Amino acid sequence: MAIVTPVKTEQGARRRLSVSCPSTLEHIGEIELQSARDVHAIVAKARRAQGSWGALSFKARGGYMMKALKVLLERQDEFIATIQRETPKPCIDVIQMDIFAACDALHYYAKRTGKILKTEKKSLHGALSLSKQLRIVYQPLGVVGVISPWNGPFVLSIVPTIQALMAGNAVVLKPSSVTPFSGKLVADLFEAAGLPEGVLTVVLGDGEAGTALIEAGVDKISFTGSVPVGRKVAMACAERFIPCTLELGGKDPMIVCADANLDNAAGGAVAGCFLNTGQYCCGTERVYVVEAVADEFIKRAVERTSKLRQAADGEFDVGAVFWPQQMEIIEKHVADAVAKGAKVLAGGRRNPNLKGLFYEPTVITNVNHDMLVMSEETFGPIMPIMRVRDEEEAIRLANDSQYGLAANVWTKDKKKGIEMAKRIESGSVNVNDFTVTYGVTEAPFGGRKESGIGRVNGDIGLKGYCHIKPILIDRFGGKQTAGMYPCSQKKDVGMQKFMRFLWGTPVGRWMSLRKLMPS
Repeated sequence: MAIVTPVKTEQGARRRLSVSCPSTLEHIGEIELQSARDVHAIVAKARRAQGSWGALSFKARGGYMMKALKVLLERQDEFIATIQRETPKPCIDVIQMDIFAACDALHYYAKRTGKILKTEKKSLHGALSLSKQLRIVYQPLGVVGVISPWNGPFVLSIVPTIQALMAGNAVVLKPSSVTPFSGKLVADLFEAAGLPEGVLTVVLGDGEAGTALIEAGVDKISFTGSVPVGRKVAMACAERFIPCTLELGGKDPMIVCADANLDNAAGGAVAGCFLNTGQYCCGTERVYVVEAVADEFIKRAVERTSKLRQAADGEFDVGAVFWPQQMEIIEKHVADAVAKGAKVLAGGRRNPNLKGLFYEPTVITNVNHDMLVMSEETFGPIMPIMRVRDEEEAIRLANDSQYGLAANVWTKDKKKGIEMAKRIESGSVNVNDFTVTYGVTEAPFGGRKESGIGRVNGDIGLKGYCHIKPILIDRFGGKQTAGMYPCSQKKDVGMQKFMRFLWGTPVGRWMSLRKLMPS
């Protein structure tokens, strides 16, 4: 997240923000904030454009996605540079998290949406199949508002936008006001792909614009961000009966079993804790290691962490913290842990050799759940390691949190890993890898508890941008309904006899579950 400061403007002029790079502290540019009136006008324009866009075939919509894919591949160096200026991280992090993920989503939904959202012919069971046919139709909601965060301003903007567009909606995207240029890349990309005007608009604004987006009458909000802001979004949507998907914060646990491959697990901990400088919602924030292997695991984790290179440019492994306020939280959590008896084995301070917002990759032991670093979202390059008696204690502690976004389990026994994963109270679990679920297009992603509601990605995420409409057709043209009246005792007795046969006899129960007629 870039450093932003208000720019003095003349009375009555639009508010402006100056944006600076967190790693070099150099000025990037300025943005003019759009007003609530602007947002309402943009939503109205999007609604006018949605009709013709929604009328296109899936193949036609997919054609625009494929054009966007071609543009992104051709201009990826330009996109990488823009993203790195606002979220200074290694180039490989940008390539994997942003560019690769965006390319995969563009191609996947361009080619698969038609199959996923194809009108379904559903066979009914029992007696209903004799008289009715069912069709399930997936129709666009209308205008979707996407509010994206600062920690993944490109990928977390474009992925929901692709899904909403392919479902036939128009999209109004409001990226974070402090990573505006990365968010605006989404509009630039689709403009270069020839997307019809009004189908996608990026709003550059702050909280006022986000509020206006909900108040303007959109048909769904897709929000990614913090728990406090997510709660406000949910309340605002509830007042207007607008559906919303909330992908919020996490305090993701990692469990290292006694039979784990410790070298792989240590590598997974380093990747999970320090990717994106630890600033991603499903990053590993708590590591529980079974006592029998704790010393060896800690040794390997510290060795790997100590070799990480931190810098502002060139080849490096860990970049800067994206946001000044996040740096304050990181320092507060580490200081609280140390004051309560935690031991810093690596890092534990701002990097004194770099002038930007750099916090050293840090490993902390002797931690417990009374410490902020084990209970509140840190969102930084911190690896807190807690020894546990056994795997049962690890699961209990993993579940001792108000968050429930993701988790990972490390064991050589895959069957045991799956069984442990089922017992962890989180939206998703990875076995023998840090959390990469969001990058798996087929996998629905979302949280439990305070980590959010709803799911993004996968079939269910795509369908979440649709009105799912059942259409029931009578096989006999309504003859049965036409004879419904007058009511009579004979009809009552006949219906009761039929129910006793249907569910009170072996043959009837068998028939009640069978599809007696084709769809």
